[in-house]
Amino acid sequence: MKIDLNCDLGESFGNYKIGMDEEVIKFISSANIACGFHASDPLVMAKTVVLAKENGVNVGAHPGFPDLLGFGRRNLNVSPVELKAMVQYQIGALNAFCKANGVKMNHVKPHGAMYNMAAKDSKLALAIAEGIAEVDSSLILLGLSGSEMLASAKKVGLKCAAEVFADRSYEEDGSLVARTKTGAVIADENEGIERVIKMIKFHKVKAVTGKEIEICPDSICVHGDNPKALNFVRIIRERLLDENIQIESL
Repeated sequence: MKIDLNCDLGESFGNYKIGMDEEVIKFISSANIACGFHASDPLVMAKTVVLAKENGVNVGAHPGFPDLLGFGRRNLNVSPVELKAMVQYQIGALNAFCKANGVKMNHVKPHGAMYNMAAKDSKLALAIAEGIAEVDSSLILLGLSGSEMLASAKKVGLKCAAEVFADRSYEEDGSLVARTKTGAVIADENEGIERVIKMIKFHKVKAVTGKEIEICPDSICVHGDNPKALNFVRIIRERLLDENIQIESL
């Protein structure tokens, strides 16, 4: 068995530092780097690309809504045309730093509200998939397992990978529990790890209602802004290797 282990990185901004990128990156295989809309700035983007290169970690763009104050986690009323342009703009920005440092961009993973809205809205999902394909059809769209994003990627002939979350709870329809609800984020590392192992080995996860649902993971995400991210990702990596599950980038 093989699985990708990814983390959202490069989300600091100016004097504001978020996450422990330099430490977390040692344990992952793919980095989703913020592109300046929901977080990050040009210097942070450049440094994070270099950091990924030095650690042999694959680089992906992590585009979000233009909402620094809300960290890209607030829904915006955008049209598919606007969304496509937002995604392409941010891919282009990060790709400039990739090219400058001799790094090939590997994938694209939308962030926050953009990710969750496109998981259910087929028009928004198609806009993202088309936007990526028009820029670089070799890129992989990393999206929520069972979501409209994966269906749209297949529709336009774009490679895709199904993502699951080690530190987030699920609704019965396979969507993520809204962060405004109690229990949306799993704080117990042991609980999160057991859920990850079950998702990989048995393709099942317990929803917030207690019902088991089907889930098919290609990649596991640990959020870099989680205060326990470093310990979480380190223990997950150790446990995966103990279970003879190989960690391999997308």
